[in-house]
Amino acid sequence: MSAPYVIAFAAALALSASLGAPLIAFLRKLAYRQQAYEDAPQTHQKKTGTPTMGGLLFLLAPLVAVALTRDAGSLAYAGLIAGSAAIGFIDDYLAIRRGRNRGLNARTKFLATALVGVAFLAFAGPLPEGGLLFVGAVPYWLWYALSLGVILATTHAVNLTDGLDGLASGTIVPPLLVLAVVAVRQGNGDVACVVAATLGAVLGFLLYNRHPAKMFMGDTGSLALGAALAGAAILTGTQLLLPLIGGVFVAETLSVIVQVTSYKTTRKRVFRMSPLHHHFELGGWPETAVTRRFWLASLCLGIIGFVIVVRA
Repeated sequence: MSAPYVIAFAAALALSASLGAPLIAFLRKLAYRQQAYEDAPQTHQKKTGTPTMGGLLFLLAPLVAVALTRDAGSLAYAGLIAGSAAIGFIDDYLAIRRGRNRGLNARTKFLATALVGVAFLAFAGPLPEGGLLFVGAVPYWLWYALSLGVILATTHAVNLTDGLDGLASGTIVPPLLVLAVVAVRQGNGDVACVVAATLGAVLGFLLYNRHPAKMFMGDTGSLALGAALAGAAILTGTQLLLPLIGGVFVAETLSVIVQVTSYKTTRKRVFRMSPLHHHFELGGWPETAVTRRFWLASLCLGIIGFVIVVRA
């Protein structure tokens, strides 16, 4: 009989792939369409009108996993993903209704994510022993602080990366694969089920999100994926491995921090535009080339992480 995480992956993939087209039609009917940012590269203006909130498909992952495991641990993990998706949904909805991408402000989104993260950590509780690359026997407050930082940083890093067709959804596959391997090797079947189901949902979504995208994930999807990645790292005790396997997301976030800091202090820009993928776009790289190279970078970092995992 197949392992539960294999069933979770296959079920989420099949559901995501089959429900994508009906979801696109439903989003079009509701007029839930993307409005390109005014300060985005001009090539992005043609994306205006593309259905958004496709990240609703990612909610299939925790539903499938909970149905298979019926465990309190998977419920807490599912709650983190669903709660983050809900914040993204509200942001997307307000941006559509108000127009000109005027959704939740950054502070409100950050605080809401922090509340969801605190609730998740309260249910998950600190790990009794340190996991891979994680210092064991640390004070509870330090575990909570580090883990909450991981949730906040990862959710918003994935959100920043979601700017090109298939970029965030393809980039997140290698780090999720590594964390799935970690969970399986630890015998943590509940986490493995959620991560495997998330992988399946993402791959099904990519059928519609690859260039030229028929549907965008919106903040609904990017915050959910960031939460899935952060939650898996926390529950497997691999918080310190995450910056490596999620290095593309780190680079995207750092590019924004450097750009904003440089402009505020010197009135000069380090990059043509941030996040980093826009810098390469304005440098003449086609959108598909940027996406493929970021995917490749994520894959290389994932392979390094995988080697570390199997040798640990």
